[in-house]
Amino acid sequence: MMMKKAVSFLLILMLLLPAACALADDSFNLNKDGYSTSYTYGYDYWRDVQESPDAYRIKTVLDSISLGLENLNGKKLNKPQGLFVQGNNLYVVDTGNNRIIQIKHENEQYHVVRVIDKVEGASVNDFNTPYDVFVDDAENIYVADYSNHRVVMMDKDLNLIREYTKPSDPTFNQAQDYLPKKLTVDVAGRVYVLATNVNKGLVKYEADGTFTGFIGATPVKYNMAEYLWKRYFQTAEQRAQSTAFVPTEYENLYMDKDGFIYVTTTSFKEAELDSDQAKPIRRLNSLGNDILIKNDKWPPIGDLWWKEADSTYYGPSRMTDITVFDDDIYVALDRIRGRLFGYDPQGVMLWAFGTRGSTDGAFMRAIALEHMDRDLFVLDEVKNNITVFTPTEYGRTIYLANEKYHEGDYEGSAEVWQDVLKNNANYSLAFRGVARSILREDKFEEAMEYYKMAHDRENYGRVFKLYRKEWVEKNIGWIVAILAAVIIIPLLLGRIKRMKWEVIMHEHSKVRREQ
Repeated sequence: MMMKKAVSFLLILMLLLPAACALADDSFNLNKDGYSTSYTYGYDYWRDVQESPDAYRIKTVLDSISLGLENLNGKKLNKPQGLFVQGNNLYVVDTGNNRIIQIKHENEQYHVVRVIDKVEGASVNDFNTPYDVFVDDAENIYVADYSNHRVVMMDKDLNLIREYTKPSDPTFNQAQDYLPKKLTVDVAGRVYVLATNVNKGLVKYEADGTFTGFIGATPVKYNMAEYLWKRYFQTAEQRAQSTAFVPTEYENLYMDKDGFIYVTTTSFKEAELDSDQAKPIRRLNSLGNDILIKNDKWPPIGDLWWKEADSTYYGPSRMTDITVFDDDIYVALDRIRGRLFGYDPQGVMLWAFGTRGSTDGAFMRAIALEHMDRDLFVLDEVKNNITVFTPTEYGRTIYLANEKYHEGDYEGSAEVWQDVLKNNANYSLAFRGVARSILREDKFEEAMEYYKMAHDRENYGRVFKLYRKEWVEKNIGWIVAILAAVIIIPLLLGRIKRMKWEVIMHEHSKVRREQ
């Protein structure tokens, strides 16, 4: 009896051992190339997280050692706050060291070109807590020199061209300091500045340095209780003071190739996200109006679900920076969980990845984002490094499908989207992509099938109307024939019946006359 139990136990152990080994071995959850499959994800129609193949992977990590900064006055990166890319040059705002480091990408290597720590010809040559930098096509350099209360414009040889200081206009609160934190410049040389404690939008200067007002201001919102308190129980001085304490509306900004300014904001209420009242990502036109396209079921808000708790690790995504590719695909950076969210021009999420942590690919406090071609640069102010991500084959396929569609190669786009589906059968955007492409070829019935698989009811309904119209046009002959038959045949039958009745009656009357 004991022997029988022992044999049974060994058999069970032999059956369970492979499964146990598989669960214990991390490679059970890895792709064939050794990377984890759980790093990248997306959301399905029901708002559930769906694991996805990685769209990006780490290319390299740039830090003080790899850049050789110890050989440059021995100063390592110290709380850097900003990134900017111009051509093959990456500019890093090393805020704690009051300098900007210019890095060049050549032959798949990154090396320091120079350190910019002063401007020639200014009343104050040294920077003081610089937060952001911009370089135009003429290689003029703009620096948001935060604690010097100015934006500095200098030529490529670092000679001062102009300073943008606090506007003397009465629309700018003269009682507060001018603290420029982020900036961008359009092709006409107009400068747009995001300044701390300014809740009227972006400070705008013309190319000659003239202050011309604010753009993109968001109206201050009150609920009923706040309105009554402010309207009937506060003094005029208290009301003025409470307005001044409204936090800065925008967190960061980026100008796309068409001159539209993308801005992010972290000042919103969680309840306003689903209804799209929060608008954490906006695209401003020249009048400051938000024209961001949102054709998905959910607005672009980052994560669609989160734990509600008072912690830096919980709550909704807070977009600290954004960058935009030339094909209008944009990527936003969440500082809460160190995640990146990619969206197509229609506002549909392409992918999401990233996490918090100390390992490569994870962030302690991601603060800035930029791109060079399709590579992404993420700056971590605590780890004092820059993680460079490059697209995987899967990620490049997604981009290629979008490119072909916008080039008008709809058949080619549909083929590439089919390749995406081979790697990720849960990717609803691929179903939509195929549907959009074949829709351009007037294949309405097939497009309806793909929209159905994507759970895209709105577009399914639109295509159904086109399909119905096409079907009616193709079958109009039969339809007319049937309608005619339905109308004419009863008339003919009635006529024949009447004639038959008239003949019978005539015969009857004839018989009666003969009698």
